Amino acid sequence: MAARAVVFDVDGTLYHQAPLRREMARQLVVAHAMHPLRGRRVLRALSAYRHAQENLRHASGANLAMQQIELASSNSGIPTTEMQRLVERWMETTPLGVLSRFARAGLRPSLVQLRANGARLAVLSDYPSEQKLRALGVDDLFDVVLCAQDPTVGVFKPHPRGIEVAVERLGVSCADAVYVGDRPEVDAAAARAARVACVIVGSRPANSHDDFLTVATFEDLTATFGGPQ
Repeated sequence: MAARAVVFDVDGTLYHQAPLRREMARQLVVAHAMHPLRGRRVLRALSAYRHAQENLRHASGANLAMQQIELASSNSGIPTTEMQRLVERWMETTPLGVLSRFARAGLRPSLVQLRANGARLAVLSDYPSEQKLRALGVDDLFDVVLCAQDPTVGVFKPHPRGIEVAVERLGVSCADAVYVGDRPEVDAAAARAARVACVIVGSRPANSHDDFLTVATFEDLTATFGGPQ
């Protein structure tokens, strides 16, 4: 597959998300061992925040981040200021300290090889990802970093706008770009809408009806793109 540009999702794609969430749950329980009811409140807040994102998949607006906070607050009964504080601590700050432990094997060498092959690299994530990229040790390898909350995007995947903006900033056409994610129902759908090829990373078995490629590892991803373009 030829590609002049490769755009990556972050959560679940550049690192394994499920074990990170388990580690965060463990740390949360330890932090609230003396106050279990408070710990349950935190878990309720984070669950409401994640569900709010899924409910806003087809929403748009100038302040998507606040829309998510407000919806999570409304659904959980937790005040917005408290919701913001808990999300910042347990979903944005605390995970950074352990994130590198859950990076996909071969992440940095594969990205370095893609650049050596002539591809420009970008990130399009649901959430701001600069600090995550830094924690993963790959922040220097991306030419463009975007998220759904950026004013120029303002909508979550599977809306194609984020991919379209990323590809435009990389200076290539959609026909010469690939989007790499981990969720077919979100990432592949967004790529399809943007008319960009898609690769799904993970253990999901390939299906003959899929309109995207499936690879198990980042090494497989690098091999898929072959030599220099």
